[in-house]
Amino acid sequence: MAYRALLRRYTKELSVNGNERFMKLFSTSSIKLEKEGRMKEGDELKLHRKNDVFAPSKRPAEVTITVPVVEDIGAVSGVPDEHIKTRMVRIYQPPKNSMQSGTNNIHYWQIDFDTRERWENPLIGWTSTGDPLSNMKVDFTSKEAAILHCERMGWKYYIQKPNRVDPKPRSYGSNFAWNKRTRVSTK
Repeated sequence: MAYRALLRRYTKELSVNGNERFMKLFSTSSIKLEKEGRMKEGDELKLHRKNDVFAPSKRPAEVTITVPVVEDIGAVSGVPDEHIKTRMVRIYQPPKNSMQSGTNNIHYWQIDFDTRERWENPLIGWTSTGDPLSNMKVDFTSKEAAILHCERMGWKYYIQKPNRVDPKPRSYGSNFAWNKRTRVSTK
């Protein structure tokens, strides 16, 4: 409702500047909006403000809605019941990639599922499985978000604590210390 009043206000400026083609793009009908004279601009805005559902109310909302039941979306997710009720999920923080020296992209949590029956393809030798969730890994920003997702889906889970390695403080200058033997002579 309010967009019509905005269109009426600003399409006049567009048509005055000679931009008739832009006015056609913004208009909701083929009639020029400046020729419609049923209501004044201010009266229509007052009418829309009075009937507007999304307008902020004068008094603040005092009622809060609480949902006492935990949401269970596993039933409507489309995953068969045998994969929902009998699965165990591991929540863990993946290790740092050994090919990179930085630690920037390791601050997230992942979930993966327990392994099910696998078999080897006799023709090619590839390993196959009938489990649709076996190779799925989902990333989360925090451990709490992963726990909440598992509870909503109805999966049993356990949390694997991340391995923390405290780096030893080293400096480049310690390689050349006079009181420590760091290099062995070749002769």
